[in-house]
Amino acid sequence: MATKSEQTKSVPNYVKFIMGGSAGMGATLFVQPLDLVKNRMQLSGEGGSARAYKNSFDAITSIIRSEGITGIYTGLSAGLLRQATYTTARMGIFQSLLDHFNQKNSNQIGFFAKAAIGIFSGGVAAYIGTPAEVALIRMTADGKLPPEQKRGYKNVFNALFRIVKEESVFTLWKGATPTVARAMVVNGAQLASYSQAKELLVSTSYFKEGILMHFCASMISGLVTTIASMPVDIVKTRVQKSSGSTNAMKIFMGVIREEGVFSLWKGFTPYYARLGPHTVLTFIFLEQMNILYKRLA
Repeated sequence: MATKSEQTKSVPNYVKFIMGGSAGMGATLFVQPLDLVKNRMQLSGEGGSARAYKNSFDAITSIIRSEGITGIYTGLSAGLLRQATYTTARMGIFQSLLDHFNQKNSNQIGFFAKAAIGIFSGGVAAYIGTPAEVALIRMTADGKLPPEQKRGYKNVFNALFRIVKEESVFTLWKGATPTVARAMVVNGAQLASYSQAKELLVSTSYFKEGILMHFCASMISGLVTTIASMPVDIVKTRVQKSSGSTNAMKIFMGVIREEGVFSLWKGFTPYYARLGPHTVLTFIFLEQMNILYKRLA
């Protein structure tokens, strides 16, 4: 348990950025396979593909059978770079602004103000992290493409270099609009539902502040966030996977017309399974780093 002196120590803004990114990268080491499955399932059925996965289990077994056990970690380097850019910026901006506005007010700022800060920080961070997101989508999609269409990126830096060389530097920000929109939806929904879930759980008297309550609140938040953000996420995934010119709204309407409205939530299970644990692990790692920093500083 933290001592009173440790609780009052402030963490410099630059350390908040470093801790946020490090926590996200640590969580990604555990959930990357779920991100891969989610992306593959969202691309499954695109263009009338005959290789559509039946469910998450079918996707995992198919990936292992065709690409080996290490295949479930395809795109890990891109996933880590995404956390190093997107999560570093998202959590660093959010916590810095939150502390700034709390210091200017005698009381902590309200729920909607926190939500607004979350939406803003998520949108800015998403734009910064879009190049890594494009590389991640392409690397995780590669195993499902026909041999003649495979890109064969060696790692995230090779992917970024080849995208610029073979296409253009602007391709690194392909799908930036739906990526930013998704991040704003995710951050807004996540912050609002997590706060409400914590209040609800504490009011039942079965829960008290601690890891168990944080875990349950995060999983509830993950469910709400998944439902709200998946339609934007599937459009973002398909825009960033392609090499040619694409239109997000055209893709959105095409998914509904050709695959049905419920296809907007294709890959729901791995998406939710990833979002909940990733949120829990990120905040657990972050809290432990905060405690360690305050003890050693």
